[in-house]
Amino acid sequence: MSDETLISLEKLWSLIGTPNCPRLIDARIDEDFENDPRMIPTALRRSGFDAMNWGSEYIHGPVIIYCEKGLKLSQGAAAWLRHLGCSAESLAGGFVAWREAGLPLVPAVTLPKPDVQGRTVWVTRSRPKIDRIACPWLIRRFVDPEAVFLFVAPSEVLNVADRFGVTPFDVEEVYWSHREEKCTFDTMIEEFGLTTDPLLRLAEIVRGADTARPELAPESAGLLAASLGMSQLYGDDLAQLEKGMDLYDAFYAWARDAGDETHNWPARTGDAA
Repeated sequence: MSDETLISLEKLWSLIGTPNCPRLIDARIDEDFENDPRMIPTALRRSGFDAMNWGSEYIHGPVIIYCEKGLKLSQGAAAWLRHLGCSAESLAGGFVAWREAGLPLVPAVTLPKPDVQGRTVWVTRSRPKIDRIACPWLIRRFVDPEAVFLFVAPSEVLNVADRFGVTPFDVEEVYWSHREEKCTFDTMIEEFGLTTDPLLRLAEIVRGADTARPELAPESAGLLAASLGMSQLYGDDLAQLEKGMDLYDAFYAWARDAGDETHNWPARTGDAA
């Protein structure tokens, strides 16, 4: 009989990267975290011992909590959240089981310093087309679901980054940008430790669309057309980003689960005798 207070590695991994991913809490003690300062994608660090104090923040959505081995700390914290009326589970086997399964882990050192609300904040050029929509999608789906994105005049990206203490991306001479023939999206996948087959496949499509090399992937031309079309439909960059999230959700779902599927309409030329 399954334990409804636990979630399996396979189930959690199937949810990460999708719009339906629960809020993930890394509740490892500091010593365990310092021994391996990486986190399961989308996780936020919070003290499991204080779950009774912060748990009510998650009353409106499901939460998954993990500790080092998935035992007393995460199970106790999840129980407190359920007591507060939250939908909460702990990860079976915890961080150790996830790591031993070879599933992706995001190095904490790569994460920008969060703001006072615990969010990473990023700034880039206004009027996004491809890379500047793909990167926010990757961050929100695999790194920080609460990330904030600011779009400003190209000439002011670095000034805004400096004045407001936020992280610039997809502009020249910054860390999160193009490297040789690869896009910022490629850079983020590599630096965040997200080099899974579906994301690498998607990266090739993005690279082809973003750098005028549609020959890299048959889907690149379609992504370019959809991206340019959305840019015409939406004058507001944030509105375009929200719609773009749906577009990249679909491309990722295809790359992960339907990349080898084909479609045809076998029209009948006549009824069988």
